[in-house]
Amino acid sequence: MVKGPGLYSEIGKKARDLLYKDYQSDHKFTVTTYTAAGVAITSSGVKKGELFLADVSTQLKNKNITTDVKVDTNSNLFTTITVDEPAPGLKSIFSFIVPDQRSGKVELQYQHEYAGISTGIGFTANPIVNFSGVVGNNSVALGTDLSFDTATGNFTKCNAGLSYTHTDLIASLTLNDKGDTLNASYYHIVSPLTNTAVGAELTHSFSSNENTLTIGTQHALDPLTSVKARVNNYGRASALIQHEWRPKSLFTISGEVDTRAIEKSAKIGLALALKP
Repeated sequence: MVKGPGLYSEIGKKARDLLYKDYQSDHKFTVTTYTAAGVAITSSGVKKGELFLADVSTQLKNKNITTDVKVDTNSNLFTTITVDEPAPGLKSIFSFIVPDQRSGKVELQYQHEYAGISTGIGFTANPIVNFSGVVGNNSVALGTDLSFDTATGNFTKCNAGLSYTHTDLIASLTLNDKGDTLNASYYHIVSPLTNTAVGAELTHSFSSNENTLTIGTQHALDPLTSVKARVNNYGRASALIQHEWRPKSLFTISGEVDTRAIEKSAKIGLALALKP
């Protein structure tokens, strides 16, 4: 894929992954196997309190075409077909859900050395049209993310973002919720050898005049074990440890405690992913 500013969804992604990825309070189990024909079959289950959710998904790759099919506990069939680079820098994605006849949509992504564009439209009489575009280069990117409802003639989403990337840091600023929420994030690599990094995210809501500050860090204890921690200004502190006990098979345990109500029980999450 061509290097450049990337897509709009990548603005602030490094900081979001550091602060939120792999943290959970549920119990999750995932097993992936491969058939002789190369089809990947993944079974997963999540326990949320007293509720248990499960799904089975398959993935088939044929040259530059990837087909993903997933069935959940509600008998919904999710299908996504991705065609990677039918032309240089282009990706097309077709998806639909059975039995939801209004769920079908097509998305086109195009990445250039100085631009990244993604547009999507639903297969309905009055579809919602999505468009996001980014211009810039490997260092600076400026973009917007829009959704337009053709049934009402209104914009349902209107966001804008700016990102700056240097050798060991990434800073971003986004304006979301039609200008109501301002989000600033920062990601800094402290030591590439130990995958040590720090990050922070500050969110301000103009309508409620509330601020949310979250800071976090990550560090690799050894090539197979990493730890992460975060805390926000409301006193919620979280930590996790993740161990790759065999190639591509991960065990993760995470916990969260409310430091302002320490008498309450901590939330503990477990995740086990098995791959051959």
